[in-house]
Order: sequence, then C-alpha cells, then structure tokens
Amino acid sequence: MSRFEDPVIISNSISGAIANRDQCPAIPYTPEEYAAEARRSVDEGASQIHIHARTPDGTPSYEIEDFQAITEAIRAEVDDVIINYSTGAIGVPIEKRLEYLRALRPEVAALNMSSMNYAKYSRRRKDFVFKAVFENSFDTITQFLNEMNELGIQPEHECFDAGHVANLDPYLDMGTLEPPLQISLVMGVNGGIRPNARNVAFMSEQIPGGADGPNNWQVIGVSRDQWKLLAASLNLGGNVRAGLEDNLYLPDGEMAKSNGELIAKARQMAEDVGRRAATVAEARELLGLRKKEEAKA
Repeated sequence: MSRFEDPVIISNSISGAIANRDQCPAIPYTPEEYAAEARRSVDEGASQIHIHARTPDGTPSYEIEDFQAITEAIRAEVDDVIINYSTGAIGVPIEKRLEYLRALRPEVAALNMSSMNYAKYSRRRKDFVFKAVFENSFDTITQFLNEMNELGIQPEHECFDAGHVANLDPYLDMGTLEPPLQISLVMGVNGGIRPNARNVAFMSEQIPGGADGPNNWQVIGVSRDQWKLLAASLNLGGNVRAGLEDNLYLPDGEMAKSNGELIAKARQMAEDVGRRAATVAEARELLGLRKKEEAKA
C-alpha cells in the first residue's frame, strides 16, 4: 500500500501539566503561545491537539475560562484542527473536570480507562520524582462516558496497560460505546506497561476488533523512549502522538525548540515507512467525527 493510501493521524500533546519552562523553554503558557505552537504543529502535519490548560504564569488550570481562552486563540490562528481536552487529574474533583466539558464541548476529550499507580522514577536519584494513585474506577469512567455521550464529545480512551484496553469490553457490550473508537496506548509511565516495541504489538492486539479492525488506535510514548514506540506503531498501522507533554527531546538528544519540530519528526517517520500525515478532514472521517462546518456550528 502506498503512503497516499495509508494516512496516519498525528496528534500533538501541546503542553501537558507537569513539565515547565525551567525544563524546556518552548512549553506554552499563554493563549497566544498555545496558538503559535498549534500553528507550528498543524503546519507540520498534526490534525489533533490535546490540551491541558494553564494560566498565563504556567500553573495548570481546570478553569473554564482558561480552556476557553486557549481554544479561542488556537481557533483564531489555525483554520481547522481537532481539539481534544484532557480530563485526567489527581486530586481534582470530577465535577470540576466536567464543568469545562459542559461549557465548551470540545470534539474529543481524554478518558482514562483504569485506576493505577502513576509515577516517574529517577535512576540517578534512586527515588521517585513523583508518585500517586490515579483513580479511574468504573464508576468514574461511567460518569465521564455518560456525560460525553450526552454532550456529543468523542472519548479518547487512554490505556496504560493491557487490562485497561479490556475495560472497553463491557461498555461495548452495553452499547454505551460504539465503533469507531479512538484508543491511546500510553507507554513509559511507571505503573503502566513497559515501553518497548514488543509491548506495542501486544497492546495493539488487545484492541477490540483487532489492530486492523474498525477502531482507531495510537501510541503515546512518554519520555525519550517515545521515538522507538512511535516507530513500532507506524509499522503496525497505528496512529501516533508527539509533543512537549510527552517528550522534550528529538531522537538525536537535542531539546526540541517547538512542538512543530516534534511533529515534523513524527511526520518524517511516517513517510519513511510509506505512510503520510492525514489531513484534518481525513482524521475526522477516520474518527467518525462531524465535518468541519458541523463541528463549528
């Protein structure tokens, strides 16, 4: 199959909520900076942008006004892109995270599919950089899913281990979910599955309907393991996510100067294996989303 027949949806994780400018000067804080980074990413092939909101001083935010200001700035700068809101948080009430979904109704929002230990470990320090229990019980998943269905928001199911993928099964059986799903295989977080190419293949085989079935799946590689994981996904027919939330470095070890540099590398990798970046219109069609004009209505 030629690359023109095999598009790949490239998503951009534009900022995250953990890293800051002391670690990477390119991380956007203000709505204007988000918009400029979005422009760079879309120009390089991204069709979906995953947003964690921040206040203009860089503090992570779960306020409606911050998500709204960032979204409006991106929409003013970029003619068309799929907007995807984060909903995951530790210590932030569910109701708080539902408020901005209800108020702003993004096309897509993340939905974490299981509780887990969530940590980053430093071999140099011989200690955890941070560690917490990430609560995503079936009650929590069901509450988010019911709200998203009512609001017309497509869930992006974030799965950090094989059992998380299996948690989709009861919702498909109940009819609460219907294909095509958008499923993310997240790898590289302590507490989740180990980040290697064999586990990309293993996780992809757990996708309901199989890796070549009706559902869309992507790999999210956290930390510098990202590039080998994205390479495995591209070769297995999956989609990919890159951006400053997940990894700050290019494959040669140089720190990225923008999200655009990371997306450009992901696009080049796709082209090197005979695929191409999907347009936003193609990504919407593959994901079963409304067309641009309907999405903005």
